[in-house]
Amino acid sequence: MRIAGRADHFRIKPCNVMQTGKIFDIKKYAIHDGPGIRTTIFFKGCPLSCTWCHNPEGIAGASQRLYRRVRCIGCLECAAVCPEKAIAAGTRGPDWNASDCVFCGTCADICPADSVELIGKTMSVDEVMAEIAKDAVFYDTSRGGVTISGGEPLMQPAFLMDLLEACGKMGFHRTVDTSGYADRQVLLETASRTDLFLYDLKHMDPAKHAGFTGVSNERILANLEFLSRREVAIIIRFPVIPGLNSDEKNIDQTGAFVASLPGGHPHKYFALSRRGHGQV
Repeated sequence: MRIAGRADHFRIKPCNVMQTGKIFDIKKYAIHDGPGIRTTIFFKGCPLSCTWCHNPEGIAGASQRLYRRVRCIGCLECAAVCPEKAIAAGTRGPDWNASDCVFCGTCADICPADSVELIGKTMSVDEVMAEIAKDAVFYDTSRGGVTISGGEPLMQPAFLMDLLEACGKMGFHRTVDTSGYADRQVLLETASRTDLFLYDLKHMDPAKHAGFTGVSNERILANLEFLSRREVAIIIRFPVIPGLNSDEKNIDQTGAFVASLPGGHPHKYFALSRRGHGQV
């Protein structure tokens, strides 16, 4: 009865915000994405293309379709229900007409073998908040909340701001996990609506950073210095990838840079494999 009461307390009222965003995953009971028990919302789209990325499906901003041929049983239920008639029978299963497919996800929903998956669902703020509400009973007791991750959440700024404001109205602790590679005005607007940044540093050498991620680190470092001069809670994180950024020189330079920042922000090192799998 007590838990039911808490759920009633966190019943989400529609916020009537028409803004939508691309979401590729919602992780329940997350315990590594900020303090306490959290719901992590993964935004699609990222300006970086890290060679070790453990969420590569979040890099492209548009929806994508994943087809696992090995699972397909050839029933062609997907072709029967496709509203755009974009699927035809192929020699080894369904074939999609790329010009007709609108990535509505109907084929993924109907597939009895789970051989089709839509990566990147268009969701409204109310729809995301409805998912968040299912975990809200855990937030108070664990001092948890909501984490917005990706991808890079700052690539969908309008949707991000509306979602953060909706979480704020419910009293949920808000964390934004970012690469820091974003427009400074967007960063400022995000800072005014969040309680904590998880800010990733990947390499101190600009050329090596560009080689590993596709972009220079200059904007990332400048934005972190900028945020550090404001009253913003930041946890700085450094993924250690063997053979890429694990050398003593880079780790020392990273530590020296973090130590030079105003505010005395906590920082955290964590180990990843070169492909991003199996976080240690």
